[in-house]
Amino acid sequence: MAFDILEPGLATSVQDRGRFGYYNVGIPQGGAMDQLSASMANALVGNSAGDAVLECAYLGPRFTTDTDAVIAVAGAPVQVKVNGQTADQWTRLSLAAGDEVSFGMLSGGTRYYVAVQGGIDVPEVLGSRSTYTLGALGGFQGRTLKAGDTVPVGTTSGSSSSGPAWEAVPEDLRPVYAREVTVRILPGLYDHRLTAEGMETLVSTAWKLTPVADRTGLRYAGPDLEWKPRTQPFGAGSDPSNIVDAGYAIGSIQVPGGKEPIVLHRDAVSGGGYAMVATVISADMDVVARSAPGTLTHFEPVTMEQALAARADAARVRRAVWG
Repeated sequence: MAFDILEPGLATSVQDRGRFGYYNVGIPQGGAMDQLSASMANALVGNSAGDAVLECAYLGPRFTTDTDAVIAVAGAPVQVKVNGQTADQWTRLSLAAGDEVSFGMLSGGTRYYVAVQGGIDVPEVLGSRSTYTLGALGGFQGRTLKAGDTVPVGTTSGSSSSGPAWEAVPEDLRPVYAREVTVRILPGLYDHRLTAEGMETLVSTAWKLTPVADRTGLRYAGPDLEWKPRTQPFGAGSDPSNIVDAGYAIGSIQVPGGKEPIVLHRDAVSGGGYAMVATVISADMDVVARSAPGTLTHFEPVTMEQALAARADAARVRRAVWG
């Protein structure tokens, strides 16, 4: 069973929950940027939460199936078509052999996910089927899809179903794709390098997401941040935001030159020489991933206790999906 790719879309890749345990040697977690939407797509077709899906960025693929299949599309709002006829997102869709699936333009957000019953059946690499394009690792031949690719699909028996028996995801559980969002952050590890005015600017500005936004990181436009004067440390660059190299957490916020904060995301490098002035909490990484260029973003400082409570709330949503 397979999907035949007629048109690949802009940057369609195979993703699952990610590749864990190798960040210390420079291999990032990866996985679906919007983990909840990918999980919901899997739930609709009866897959396990960790089965591989297609992540479609902005412009989706056009493909046919060589046998009967059950799919679901979840994530950013987009027109779904089966044989040219409009079909629904957030629902289970049955395909017959030879059916063609295509997509229109997005009306919000950036990425949506195509799950198929049985999962995308590419080989596991270091415990994951996720594509890490910078390292040509995992996924379909370590890259985004191309026209002419034949993407294998697993058998239903190979997928350990644990999803709910839903025909559609209830509307109250579906993510929101807003043009203005609040993203919670934990200040540190190098927030002390900013002046009080610099930190106040970070948390009081409505930052505008620029088009420079991909799986590695997302760049925001706004006013300059003020750094404290310093003597350049041995081993660090001359930029005020440079430090002696350190490890980066997923979600770290860097501000090279004091301009345009960058939120590191799923495919980010694991370390380098820029100060991390704050880190997006894990519960809000999907919110960042759903943001389209132009989205106004407010960074709201929280405590560790609040971050852990938010993580517990996110876990309750996942349990609502999976039971």
